[in-house]
Amino acid sequence: MSDKLLRTFISVTLPKEIVGLSKMLQTTVVSKKANIKWVNPGNIHFTLKFLGHTPQDAVEGIKDVITKVVAKHSSINLMIKGTGCFPKSERPRVLWLGIDGHLTELNNLVNDLEMNLDKIGFPIEQKDFVPHITLARIKYPPKETPNITDYLNTDFEPINFNISRIRFMSSELFPNGSIYSILGTHFLGENPK
Repeated sequence: MSDKLLRTFISVTLPKEIVGLSKMLQTTVVSKKANIKWVNPGNIHFTLKFLGHTPQDAVEGIKDVITKVVAKHSSINLMIKGTGCFPKSERPRVLWLGIDGHLTELNNLVNDLEMNLDKIGFPIEQKDFVPHITLARIKYPPKETPNITDYLNTDFEPINFNISRIRFMSSELFPNGSIYSILGTHFLGENPK
């Protein structure tokens, strides 16, 4: 039995077009002094649930829960559409891309994961689930707050994608970014009950 803690989350892999879109959007935020950290292209993903510090010996139980939950849900059609930020444009901390499409089915999947993972010690997230893809984080206090008006006003052709599988991931933090490892891949059911 190991007492090593992993930093884990459940996510969806995104279409490769996201890389070009991220690079294009980076050109819309001009600031020489703001501390903006863009997500490495290979690490851009869509998080369904962040579990946080996870004991190594809890991994198999989590994988079992995910397998049972996703078997009850069929694939979900979504699209990457629009830009936004948290918490507000006057002082942004996170720049993101929006998710649209079959959001009821997506919310049902996320709620099912939340409720079943809560039973094994991973509490239900208290904030409402806001589907988004994080592209950048801005650290404060910066020497200046970046102007993200062009970022927020950028139009692009929506990118369609389908969730047919989700991944249970671990993340190790390093000075030059995170390194992700796949702990499990779980396919949504073809004929959910």
